[in-house]
Amino acid sequence: MSDFYLILVVILGLLAIADLVVGVSNDAVNFLNSAIGSKVVSFKTLMVIASLGVAFGAISSSGMMEVARKGIFNPEMFVFSEIMIIFMAVMITDILLLDVFNSYGLPTSTTVSIVFELLGAAVVISLIKLSALDLSFVELSDYINTSKATQIIFGIFFSVIVAFSIGALIQFISRIILSFEFEEKAKWMGSLFGGIALTSIFYFIVIKGLKGTPYSENQYDILGGLSISNFIDINLNMIVLLSLLTLTLLSYLFNSVFKLNIYTLIICVGTFALALAFAGNDLVNFIGVPIAGYESFLAWSASGVSAESFTMEILSEKVSAPTFILLGAGIIMVLTLWTSSKAKSVIKTSIDLSRQEETIERFEPNFLSRFLVRAGSAFAENFSKITPKPILDFVDSQYIKPKINTLILRKDRPAFDKIRASVNLVVAAILISVATSYKLPLSTTYVTFMVAMGTSLADKAWGSESAVYRVAGVINVIGGWLMTALIAFTASGIIVSMLYYFEEVGLIVLVILVGYVLTKNYFLHKERRIKEIEEEELEMIESKSIKGVIFESSKNITKFSKRINKLFQKTFEGLASKDISTLKENQTTVSKLDKDVDLIANNVFYFIKNLDEGSKESASDFHMKILGGLENITLSMQTITKSIYKHFNNNHRGLTYNQLRELKELEDDMNNFFKKIVQTFEKQEYEEIKSIFTIKESLIKSLNKKIKSQVSQTKDKDSGPRNTRLYFEFLNKTQNIVSEYLKILELYSDKYDKKIKE
Repeated sequence: MSDFYLILVVILGLLAIADLVVGVSNDAVNFLNSAIGSKVVSFKTLMVIASLGVAFGAISSSGMMEVARKGIFNPEMFVFSEIMIIFMAVMITDILLLDVFNSYGLPTSTTVSIVFELLGAAVVISLIKLSALDLSFVELSDYINTSKATQIIFGIFFSVIVAFSIGALIQFISRIILSFEFEEKAKWMGSLFGGIALTSIFYFIVIKGLKGTPYSENQYDILGGLSISNFIDINLNMIVLLSLLTLTLLSYLFNSVFKLNIYTLIICVGTFALALAFAGNDLVNFIGVPIAGYESFLAWSASGVSAESFTMEILSEKVSAPTFILLGAGIIMVLTLWTSSKAKSVIKTSIDLSRQEETIERFEPNFLSRFLVRAGSAFAENFSKITPKPILDFVDSQYIKPKINTLILRKDRPAFDKIRASVNLVVAAILISVATSYKLPLSTTYVTFMVAMGTSLADKAWGSESAVYRVAGVINVIGGWLMTALIAFTASGIIVSMLYYFEEVGLIVLVILVGYVLTKNYFLHKERRIKEIEEEELEMIESKSIKGVIFESSKNITKFSKRINKLFQKTFEGLASKDISTLKENQTTVSKLDKDVDLIANNVFYFIKNLDEGSKESASDFHMKILGGLENITLSMQTITKSIYKHFNNNHRGLTYNQLRELKELEDDMNNFFKKIVQTFEKQEYEEIKSIFTIKESLIKSLNKKIKSQVSQTKDKDSGPRNTRLYFEFLNKTQNIVSEYLKILELYSDKYDKKIKE
């Protein structure tokens, strides 16, 4: 039987490695989003800084391992065989849950998942034991560490409110003092801000963080025989004061003498600190349970007692995790940081929700987001009525945003400035480090995300044009967090039941399930990433002259035409195969294209405002006509994909042989048409447009011929009213698309002819 439990320990170790990978993919957003969003350093430099923070945090995190051992349940109430299946159920659930969230680019809390998984598995095993002993379920409190579990759960969810509020308050104060023109302020102001920020990081990361490690209780001669913890307690005020003075002076030297940007330094140090705090606080979520399982196995093996009789008081004792395990975990976390594509997807969600400029909104408004935005607007309006006008004028003057540097493409511009990035990092690092010092496994995801949302609100990043979308996004993410808790509790309970009743067979099935899900999600995510790369996003038109507008529009027409051509090919494929999944995917693809075009349409105000006076009229007229053509083509494509999906989803009759044969001819004609357009606009060989007109004439004739042919075939016994309607609609909408392209081509042809004459 000992071999079985040895296998369990080995599997726990393998699951720990997998959990580290999926966990870091989820939690990288916690310490990378501010630095990535502000674009103060290169991505490689940022990764080196974050990697060092993770490595140091991992090595010093063993103090948090107690949570996995005795923070949720009372280990003395369980025997070794029960503890091992609890731990196994927790790890299996955790990997499955986190990987699903990562695959869809949603940040969730590894802390919440591990806490509720431990709670769910322990509760179910306790109920099974109580039922077997014919005891009342009221006795459940003897098995579950209710006081500690309640404290942890309350702390996790209370952190949402605290993080959002403090983030908003500190950002508001910082903006009022420094404004958006913070780079132009007196050197001493930036130096003081740097001194306070760096002192906060030093105090809460080095001092509080160090006190939370097992090394803090060791006595050192250099400290007069005192332990680190005692030395800090005795000299706390002096340490903080000296740190503030020293770091403020250093900040001034960085600013004035070395001409280095103090805000960049804060962001780099803050990223290191937050990565360190993350690893110190969250490593328990990934390897705490396997380490507890390993220690339990060692204790049981040495006891000589049966697995069903050996009680687990050993887990109540304070035991530090082996350094080599912590080091190995740190290495895996760092490697995952560098290689995980899922981490980038999760980071994008957080950055987009806090972006200062307009962006493609991922989330649709809902009744709650609309209500909250209206309520917030009403409160702000009423508050402004009772606030003295000089104060309102001063606040408004501090919130005057600098002109956007249009020489930098939108995709290369920072999502927010260095002040907001600094506040995000400092506030989040402080909150997490305080929790770590008190052995509370605070959710780093909740804290960093809500701090970022609070600073976004205080910075007026949620304007009237974007507020309902951003708030809806926050609601969706928070809703996902609540679902995480419920799913983690329920799934862990189900899995622990399977392991308890089916033993080896249940274990084999579940391990196979984990392998299958991880493999499937890996390839699905990889396929999704490839598709995102292939579907080149349309770019904002940011040129000031008509010549630049024509050039940038050419690039968009190239990308747009590639995507429309691919949609047509997939649509022809779906019509022939009647494959519902392909047709559904087409709807998703065209919906994404519509959002891209819509984003450019939303940017028209800024586009016109940015134009040179001399070319404003001609450039805006040209841009609006091109945009109108793209919108009409997209609308026709949406109608096509929707109609075809609805037709086959309702299990209506497919197209006839003759219809499919004619569509095959049309497929080749359309493919040649789009390829010629892409080639012409990609190389900007506008003289070739006349040859496209020739193809267009042939294409229109072919479409008209097919429409007439279908009219004559309506008496065909294979035809029906629904497939005839579908066929006609497809041909008519395709005709509309070709006609809209003709208008775009004529616009470019006219501009080219004028250029020749000039």
